[in-house]
Amino acid sequence: MMNTLQGCPGCTKDRILVDKITYRFSDPQPGDVVVFSGPTSWMEGEGGETAPSNPVAGFFRRAGSLLHLVDSGEKDFVKRVIATGGQTVECCDERNRIVVDGEPLEEPYVHWSGSSKEQEEFGPVRVPQDHLWVMGDNRNNSLDSRYQGGGGRAGAVPVDDVIGKAQFIVLPPTRWQGIYEDNPQAAALGAESTRGTDGRLPGELGYLTVIPAVWGYRRTVSLVSRTDSREHH
Repeated sequence: MMNTLQGCPGCTKDRILVDKITYRFSDPQPGDVVVFSGPTSWMEGEGGETAPSNPVAGFFRRAGSLLHLVDSGEKDFVKRVIATGGQTVECCDERNRIVVDGEPLEEPYVHWSGSSKEQEEFGPVRVPQDHLWVMGDNRNNSLDSRYQGGGGRAGAVPVDDVIGKAQFIVLPPTRWQGIYEDNPQAAALGAESTRGTDGRLPGELGYLTVIPAVWGYRRTVSLVSRTDSREHH
């Protein structure tokens, strides 16, 4: 998910606040950054979560773990929703863009690691109902729906596996910000593309005011550590 989230070797990994309430009332939408449990088939070549390295990180993790327990065969993943159930996704058009239901996507959040900006072709894949097609923002260095489970429909993520919506980066302090949301299908729909956060904390909240807010809402959120090892394929 680089550069949306940081998890590079030698840098301090982002820890993100996850909203576990929103999807009780609505389904994940294209452009949402979601946290979901990955079964064993998603774990080949993946690394586990890292333990908190300081007391503040430990506090956040303890608060979040009050509600979210991960089975021994599962790990948490962070990816962006590209298409939802019933939609058809493929790559690519003549301009190297992902296409959903025949319409190319505008994806300003995509990060290209290395010199190549060419995406690997796939599809078309019709996403099963009640599933999501998810991809990493670090597009050419991401284990996502294109590769998991052998690719194709098997790579789609069941909506029931979604833990919540990634909302804010809370650690390290230098990275405090909202997680950018952009509906990549908006141009085709003629709708506003940017939804939710725009890189700022809600209501311009300062560093000292967010910690008690997190504590007060600990029953509705969990904290996930972003690790670089989840990007490689």
